Amino acid sequence: MEPISTPRVSCRHLDTFVGKNVLVVGQVIQLRGETALLETDGQVTCLLNREAHLTPGNYAQVIGKVNPDLSVKVLNSLDLGTNVDANGVQSVIDVTHRYPDLFMFRG
Repeated sequence: MEPISTPRVSCRHLDTFVGKNVLVVGQVIQLRGETALLETDGQVTCLLNREAHLTPGNYAQVIGKVNPDLSVKVLNSLDLGTNVDANGVQSVIDVTHRYPDLFMFRG
């Protein structure tokens, strides 16, 4: 089995990863039915699965596949609560994309 890369991304990176799995960490700013809106250097629409239990105002980690419309189909999600350093999260994303060979599989 080949390794599956799930690079950390924010809203501005989604167009680079259409059709690929990504990891998004952001604050849940809206829940509406089967969708959630996450704030992560812009807004990301997440299409939730039945196991997703997110809370507005909390941060969430989402692993999912980027759709052509730049929404993310959630495969797995985790509510991280409110004690998240958003600047730290963005710093990790920036380093991930500055040194992709250290963090992403090429396939």
